[in-house]
Amino acid sequence: MPHIPEPREEQVGFGPYGIEHLLAESREKLARVSPHEAFEIQREGGLIIDIRPEADRLTGGEIPGALTVERIVLEWRLDPSGSHRLTGLHPDRPVVLVCNEGYASSLAAAQAQELGLTKATDLAGGFHAWKQAGLPTTAAAA
Repeated sequence: MPHIPEPREEQVGFGPYGIEHLLAESREKLARVSPHEAFEIQREGGLIIDIRPEADRLTGGEIPGALTVERIVLEWRLDPSGSHRLTGLHPDRPVVLVCNEGYASSLAAAQAQELGLTKATDLAGGFHAWKQAGLPTTAAAA
């Protein structure tokens, strides 16, 4: 494995680069929702899409009725005009993306908007917040 040098102190947080900048930029585009708001969106016909890895879903449980699309193929599944898209997607349908804690889902929701899903957003606090709010979940695998 090649040696990856540690960043020099002057490189850390330099300019408009880095994940914190990208996350903040993504979240500026979103009207993030609480667990109860996401639950209501789902009840009214919106989609909840769980982007957590299978291992996390197996150990932590799932949101009933949520579609599961792992992050690695998400853009292909969300492209409303793509041949691999999920059925039922259209630009005005609300879509709430969910990850474990609400970080990866913010990045994914901003990408979904760039693909044309104008009402895409994410769940603030992720699956952990949903579970803490006492909303329905499936049991984790034994």
